[in-house]
Amino acid sequence: METYKQRKHRTFEEIKTRHDVVDFLKNKYDRKLHIKFSLDKREAKINEYLEDDTLLVVTDPEYEGESTMVLYGLMEKYFEIDLKVEEKRGPGYFLCSIIGLKKAMTGRRDLRFKMTPEKVVATNFKISKHTIDISDFKIPTTIKVVIDQFQNQHIKLSDIVRIDVFQTGDPIYDAIKKTGKTLYIEDAGNRDTYTPLNENFINTPEILGDSFTQYAKRNVEKGYKSIIISPIIYITEMEQSIPFAYFEVISKSAPMTMEQVLEIKELSFKLVDRIRDANTLFIPQHQQIVDISLGGAKLMFTDDNLKRYLPRAKGFIFDIVFKLQAPITIYGEIRHMYTDSGGNLFVGVDFAGNSSRKDEMKRFYSVLKPMEMEYKNRLLKEMKARSR
Repeated sequence: METYKQRKHRTFEEIKTRHDVVDFLKNKYDRKLHIKFSLDKREAKINEYLEDDTLLVVTDPEYEGESTMVLYGLMEKYFEIDLKVEEKRGPGYFLCSIIGLKKAMTGRRDLRFKMTPEKVVATNFKISKHTIDISDFKIPTTIKVVIDQFQNQHIKLSDIVRIDVFQTGDPIYDAIKKTGKTLYIEDAGNRDTYTPLNENFINTPEILGDSFTQYAKRNVEKGYKSIIISPIIYITEMEQSIPFAYFEVISKSAPMTMEQVLEIKELSFKLVDRIRDANTLFIPQHQQIVDISLGGAKLMFTDDNLKRYLPRAKGFIFDIVFKLQAPITIYGEIRHMYTDSGGNLFVGVDFAGNSSRKDEMKRFYSVLKPMEMEYKNRLLKEMKARSR
């Protein structure tokens, strides 16, 4: 079954008057139109403009049509025409009324170039099995297992050791989650140590206000001597920092030192590495790049694992390998995707960020720029030839 899913939506200027739409199509646009959501980029032509502002649209006789039809084209900017199918008058022949026309507020950024596997391939895909969301107070089972195992391995660090996902409602944990800073109370019985040593630590008296005295008293009543709560910060493929959990260590016997604070922070980094390893799927299969530009690409996926996990992902890291060139590692943010009748998954991506390798985008531009210059020079030659 053929499906289409749009991830990112354009910003449009709407033209709803039927007369203005007809004027635009008759007098300003003389290029090809295509039917949106037809996966083989099916062409369409307006065969006749009727007096009641309805249109006769002609396309491939194999196209069955639905109750509505969206045609799109490109001048300086992308545009779409929304039509209602009033009557099917024959194979590929439709009488349509105009609902409206939308023009994109911004134009396409870059030229697209058709590619073949002989010129370039995509490979070495790194995809997160699960998305970690800062607003989600639940975590996938596979990540929960990693956290529980890590906690058990370090349970002897102190009297109380707890690693858990942030919940809302407690001002201390809320402040740690919001700021990414650490709580360090060297001596729970000494109120001076509740004041932060520097800007890397939260200010407990300031956060709690009138409730601070009760908080300090409760720590003493529980027998707490020293407290460290450090955020666990997950870094996404797009280099976004998400403090989604915390590492809490409480001593009832002796004050904990700054060296122990640094140890907890280091352990938090190691836990994030383990979570990332457990949550990342690596697939070294070669997949086809259908077209490519300076700002993005369209890829065709035939690998079953990629087809399984990509629809759940916001984006993925992969290598672009041009012929006779070293791999270029790039992060692609998913813009849209569809599956054709043969079960192949097509995914359009924006190159949203640099990879961990230095100057990868710079190398990528150095490959694409000559293609762009060659294309523009060819276009100029064709225009000059026509004007003779």
